[in-house]
Amino acid sequence: MQLEPLFKSLLITGSVQGERRMKGGLMSEIRSVALALAVISSLVQPAHAGTQTAELSSQKSHSTRATQLLVQSSENVNKVTGVKINSTDKGIEIILESANAAALKPVNNNQGNSYIADIPNAVLALNKGGNFTQNNPAPGIVSISVTQTNTNTLRVTVIGEGALPNTELFDSDQGLIFAVTPVASATKPQQPTQAVAEVTEVKLNPTNNGLEIILTTPDGGKLPVLPKTEGNTYIIEINSAQLRLPSGGTFRQEKPIAGVSEITVTNSDANTIRMAVIGVDSIPKVELFDSDQGLIFGVASAASSTQAQTQPQTPTEPTQPEQPSSSDEPIELTVTGEKDGYRVQDSSTATKIDVPLRDIPASVQVIPKEIIQDRQVVRLNELADNVSGVRRQETYGGLSSQAYFIRGFATESQTLRNGFKDFGFISPRDVSSIERVEFLKGPASILYGSISSPGGVVNTITKQPLSDPFYQIDGTIGSYDFYRTSIDLTGPLLENRSALYRLNVAYENADSFRDFVNNESTYVGPIITVKAGENTDITFGYEYQKYDYTYDRGFPNNSRVVFDLPISRFLGEPNLNRGEFTSNNFTYLLESKFGYNNNWKFRQGFNVLNVSGSAGGVQANSINEDGLTVARGYRVSNDESNNISFQNEVSGKFNTGSIRHNILVGLELSNYSFQYDFYRGAIADLDIFNPIYGAQPESVSRSSFEKYGGNNIALYLQNLVEITPNLKLLAGGRFDWADSFYRNLETSTTINETSDSKFSPRVGIVYQPTDSTSIYGSWTNSFNPQVFGRSRNDEAFKPETAEQFEVGIKQEFLDKRLSATFAYFDITKKNVLTTDPTDPDAEFQIQTGEQKSSGVELDVVGEILPGWKIIGTYTYTDAFISQDPTLANNRLVGVPYNSASLWTTYQLQKGNLQGLGLGFGLVYVGERESDLPNNIKIPSYLRTDASIFYKRDKWRVGVNIKNLFDTKYYESQGFYIVPAAPFTVLGTVSFEL
Repeated sequence: MQLEPLFKSLLITGSVQGERRMKGGLMSEIRSVALALAVISSLVQPAHAGTQTAELSSQKSHSTRATQLLVQSSENVNKVTGVKINSTDKGIEIILESANAAALKPVNNNQGNSYIADIPNAVLALNKGGNFTQNNPAPGIVSISVTQTNTNTLRVTVIGEGALPNTELFDSDQGLIFAVTPVASATKPQQPTQAVAEVTEVKLNPTNNGLEIILTTPDGGKLPVLPKTEGNTYIIEINSAQLRLPSGGTFRQEKPIAGVSEITVTNSDANTIRMAVIGVDSIPKVELFDSDQGLIFGVASAASSTQAQTQPQTPTEPTQPEQPSSSDEPIELTVTGEKDGYRVQDSSTATKIDVPLRDIPASVQVIPKEIIQDRQVVRLNELADNVSGVRRQETYGGLSSQAYFIRGFATESQTLRNGFKDFGFISPRDVSSIERVEFLKGPASILYGSISSPGGVVNTITKQPLSDPFYQIDGTIGSYDFYRTSIDLTGPLLENRSALYRLNVAYENADSFRDFVNNESTYVGPIITVKAGENTDITFGYEYQKYDYTYDRGFPNNSRVVFDLPISRFLGEPNLNRGEFTSNNFTYLLESKFGYNNNWKFRQGFNVLNVSGSAGGVQANSINEDGLTVARGYRVSNDESNNISFQNEVSGKFNTGSIRHNILVGLELSNYSFQYDFYRGAIADLDIFNPIYGAQPESVSRSSFEKYGGNNIALYLQNLVEITPNLKLLAGGRFDWADSFYRNLETSTTINETSDSKFSPRVGIVYQPTDSTSIYGSWTNSFNPQVFGRSRNDEAFKPETAEQFEVGIKQEFLDKRLSATFAYFDITKKNVLTTDPTDPDAEFQIQTGEQKSSGVELDVVGEILPGWKIIGTYTYTDAFISQDPTLANNRLVGVPYNSASLWTTYQLQKGNLQGLGLGFGLVYVGERESDLPNNIKIPSYLRTDASIFYKRDKWRVGVNIKNLFDTKYYESQGFYIVPAAPFTVLGTVSFEL
């Protein structure tokens, strides 16, 4: 409890009709001390964070009102900064949020059925200004209003239904609480007095501010409408009504306007219609109108809502508020919406259409930018800590790219960026432009074609232009001379907002805990969206990044002696090890909605990614038998990769009877190539315990000059079928024609060519016994062409294939603020190339290998209490080689049996320290195999992270401590053991202009 309201509450001598009680108290002997402390603490101005609000307005016409009261402030006037309505066993609680709740002294002025309390020396200072009104908050209560009667007096009015409600007052940490209990006669359920009205049509019409939802019925003016909220969803229940549409009893529209993810209208029972408007980040603003057509609900877009909040208001003279009545004036409901949360409720990676995660028969985890910020992530691989079944895989000599082990299988740096393939082996990636990262677990060829890892795919979603101006500057300094700054600018290019832009710029310069290691990175990412028509947007994006770094592979994996070395030990040559890559990424995207209610969408995307550069130096190959020296080699490679993708998709919704279909049809053309010009040379060994650097390479010559790649054409079809509102079937398949090549450019000869055609199906089912539970099962497949191996007879190998069976449950808790996903999976990868046992020189392969991975995963994410966020994971994975002439039963590299993680933050929601937060994290990873055959295990570890941060107005200051207890631990690259960072501190300042 805050000191100021606690001590001041002891000095209250007045009373109000009814009983007023203090929740907690102190001895009267300390009142004089309390008074002195109260005077001192009153000099401290408390910080108040804004709350997002949503409005529900009921009126008989399309007229609205906007009355802004002029609030005069002084030292003797107490501010009420928020109004909340909570349900209780007996009725409701009205909470007037104030830093000086004890100084609010209501005076009773009851009239008839209306409980009226006037509060002198108080002003209403809501985030949006104006008064507060809510109709029908509970049975037996007609309305509640909190209004400004004059410049320094508030009035709380509670109108009972047929009788004066009983009211008690309390002081608390939250503010002044009115506990309202309606009289028994008023709460008796009324018997239905009217016949069930039929709603025969649901229309969505665009408006200047958003859209109108029209429920066509001749009895619109007679229907009782009961609003409520759940999380970011605004729900309206319409009694004595039924939906009678030609297509059945359900209407659904996804993403009708900005800020709204979905609108549904359904029959909740034989006598009630339920309409739900689901917001993206907060509760949508809704207005209700009666008309001759029926019921009309006006829904504001995110842009118009924001404009309304920021529109300057003209101060007016205080006026006497009207008593709530059945007038044509809109009814305003102010509620607090969730903002900057850890939990994301929908994803496009698993289906290429926006679908709630609970409707997807697969395990999909989404890491939003809020987690990236709170953890102060500077490398995208760090996000593996927050997703079950995923471990980071170290990259190409320390390059800032993406690589993971997912469900036991290495991704080999193949990821997605905005749905396009991104070969991350030599592609640096910066975190500044990231909106979220989506992890789809399991084979993903159904939508993305040939892919190396059947464990899953990672799709990085970048930030898009916003219609409202937003400018942010970040600066970070940290251990080992780490310096980083970034800029995020976005807003309209034209006054009519028909063209929007976004620009992300970042620069980083850092040393390392590793000797002689450093990096420098420059990133620039402009993007422009043009509104080519009412329902058509065209986006052009470009990303440039140059990454200069010390090429460092870590330690060889053939001896445990490396665990005795200092983690800072560098086994290369300081003057020879270097890498530099430049990435250029261009994207064009067209999206156009059409058809009835804009239920159909055409999407066309084109992406070109070129990365070029070189990396190399001295590389540690193996620890010698003496255990004191390391055998090394010199290598340098000049590399270039190109990705070109052209995607065309049509998605839409339609009904066949009562069954709803969400269909996707796509055509993709793609080309990929990777070229390397590789040089090798000899260099002297190095004493690993007493290194003396300065050796020079000898006999350097070209080792290989090769290129591989291919062309791909694919057709795919998918249908998410809503058989009933709680039973959904996802089915589809993709047919790929892939021509692959592997060439020797030095001799202008073809080493290998393959032409493969493959169909990749997927089937999944979701059953939802309640609106917070989803039980699912699925079967998925993937393939990957084989172009590198050679058989003794020079025959082309079949593509690698994989299939997965998965079952799981998704459960929501705490009024859907917290969600959990529990999954069991079983993956089998076939046609794996293994060494031909009859070949003494090991030059040829046979295709008899098989690998298996199975296990269980648990992910929990959300908000336990206001300000208390959490994301946690647990994984058990059994990944091994099931068939191989020599490696059978060996575990796959880099995959522990058990791993778990937790990251949680708590931010104070009120008081003088409002905005102050703490973060705490744990990461446990069991021991892993470092090589094949299994000889050396990488030890397990438990790492602890922590943070402290403060947010106020447009500022955020944070300090993150990674590896708080300086745990010595290692990660796997697949062929090398890489030491991880010790105790590290990062301090960040962010400012919104």
